Amino acid sequence: MRYNKYNTYLEATALYTKALLTDLYQLTMMQGLFFEGKHRQTCTFDRYYRTNPFHGGYTVIAGLEHLIDYVQHIRFTEDDLAYLRRTGIFADTFLAYLKGLTFTGDIYAMPEGTVAFPQEVLLRIETKKDEAMLLETCMSMIMNHESLIATKARRVRTVAGSDNLMEFGLRRAQGKAAGVYGARSAMIGGFNGTSNVLAGALFDIPILGTMAHSWIMTFPSELEAFRVYAKYYPNNLILLADTYNTLKQGVPDAITVFSEMRAAGTLPQMYGIRLDSGDLAYLSKEARKMFEAAGFNDVVIAASNDLDENLISVLKSQGCEINSWGVGTHLITAEDSPSLGGVFKLVGQDEDGKFVPKIKMSDNAEKISNPGRKNVLRIYDKASRKMKADIIILEGETIDAEKDLQLTSHKTPWRSRILAGGTYDVRKMLQPVFQKGKLVYEKPSLKEIMAYAESEINTLWPEYLRLVNPEEMWVQRSAELSALRERVLQAESSYFL
Repeated sequence: MRYNKYNTYLEATALYTKALLTDLYQLTMMQGLFFEGKHRQTCTFDRYYRTNPFHGGYTVIAGLEHLIDYVQHIRFTEDDLAYLRRTGIFADTFLAYLKGLTFTGDIYAMPEGTVAFPQEVLLRIETKKDEAMLLETCMSMIMNHESLIATKARRVRTVAGSDNLMEFGLRRAQGKAAGVYGARSAMIGGFNGTSNVLAGALFDIPILGTMAHSWIMTFPSELEAFRVYAKYYPNNLILLADTYNTLKQGVPDAITVFSEMRAAGTLPQMYGIRLDSGDLAYLSKEARKMFEAAGFNDVVIAASNDLDENLISVLKSQGCEINSWGVGTHLITAEDSPSLGGVFKLVGQDEDGKFVPKIKMSDNAEKISNPGRKNVLRIYDKASRKMKADIIILEGETIDAEKDLQLTSHKTPWRSRILAGGTYDVRKMLQPVFQKGKLVYEKPSLKEIMAYAESEINTLWPEYLRLVNPEEMWVQRSAELSALRERVLQAESSYFL
């Protein structure tokens, strides 16, 4: 690869800004609209997804803070424009226009940590057509990836209960950004900390870790390796016990070190071992017996080795004695569902001073979009504070919680139920983030997002949290939205005749 006068990949990429982090067709469409005089047409786009990842019952929304940073700093620099000029695709007049382009519109979004469901509007952008096109690719990448990892992490937390969860995925992450923002997303999903030091520094995440097998192998004996480690890190005393023989050597050597520290009065409050191979259920149970026989009843037994929510669930069903889990590859790569199919669709635009709803038609019914400016109303049972349903509405619609409410689902419209007035609460889900290009959203801290995410998951009944065949949340369109959708579909149906 050529870097002109620059010798390294980092030097070359440092030239260019996030404005180029987009697909070519976004820029070519922007240029075409520029020459047609349509680039500043006001429009509305929705971001949503069609299917929950991991065959699950929900998705945890993440990535909004990253998106805010992207929108605030998106600019075309001279180096960006020089590169685009060298492609031979873009005219100088268009490139001159790009030099001054910034985001000037409105963005509404569900907060990070929110539990969401298919077809719901997660983010709505109201801005000029060229600005929306420029944002689409990177915005989708950010929120699709980070929501995917947060959801995977929440599934792990669901089966881990109150056990300690450590994100160990950096070395298996698909690049720096995936590793760093994946660690942050894991925290939103319910993890306790990460091995990723950069993520710890950037986001004030607790950093956690033990030792590698290479540490053990560096010393003449495993026992000496444990003793040296305990000397330097007495307050982070998790010893890797499976380098040689876990039950005949690793655990006995750990017991020796813990006994020596107990006799000296230096045994920390938290101490234990980590298992990284073998039959984790069997080894943990046998290790627990050995520790308890030696009087170490509160020892931590941590485990790693290609863990995910499914394996942790099985190990717990087999009575394992593990109470701390290091989850890496399967979390950071979302191994069993490596992408979230989030989409970004035009749902309306101004024509001759009037807002005209638009719809994406398709031979596949599930790909037909919902037109118009929309929001989502969430319905809660007042007594239990559990979710009952979500209703996708046209912006401006309201529900009187003192009146009876009929619930159904757009997937199963033949099913319905009535909530009596006064027995439920209503919450509007999309919040303003940018108004006329200015940030109006008070960004919460990561700790606040984590607490909010925990409260969100607690609004779900257990059947929605099942790993296999979870219940599907009822999501319905309001009567007004359904009527608009039908009108626009009828108007567009001539294309299918």
